[in-house]
Amino acid sequence: MFKLRIFPLFLALSLGSTSCWFRKPPKAFVPPPPPVKPVIADQPPEVPKGPEIDANASAAPQPELPVPMPSAPPPPVPPPARRAPAAAAPRTLPTPVVPPETTPAPKLGQIFTAAQLREYNQVLDQSLERVKRAVAVATGKNLNPAQSEILNRIRTFQKQAEDAREQDLVTAVNLARRADLLAQDLLERLP
Repeated sequence: MFKLRIFPLFLALSLGSTSCWFRKPPKAFVPPPPPVKPVIADQPPEVPKGPEIDANASAAPQPELPVPMPSAPPPPVPPPARRAPAAAAPRTLPTPVVPPETTPAPKLGQIFTAAQLREYNQVLDQSLERVKRAVAVATGKNLNPAQSEILNRIRTFQKQAEDAREQDLVTAVNLARRADLLAQDLLERLP
């Protein structure tokens, strides 16, 4: 019963509050006026005449002239006379300055414990040993061009690992592992 009384109220409110009652008409777009082109004169502008100049030069004061230059340049200065070389005194060579002994600069790098150093060196030695055996086996085989290229990469990684051992042990281990993986892959593909 209560719902029936409220329904007409809601209906009246919804119809009365529609946006059509409060809507403003859209503003029409008004384009800007076209630009006005400047008017260009057909004839050039007239230039006013300059002031009259008196042609009587005798009345005007004469400017002072600079001092005239001499007609002949001054005589050149003779070069200094050469002296005869004096008897050469025996020269003593300065003693070389020996820098004081300096301790070598510390190497920058990762600090390892003794166990880590042993482990990395062991992994590096094992990988390089497997690579050397694989290269020896592959060298005796007849390789196609792709396999020869892989063998050259293995040798390059092996040399880089050996060179990097003193400077960066982690890089040397990674290079040796790459060479080892390539070598094992190459051995699997050989007939």
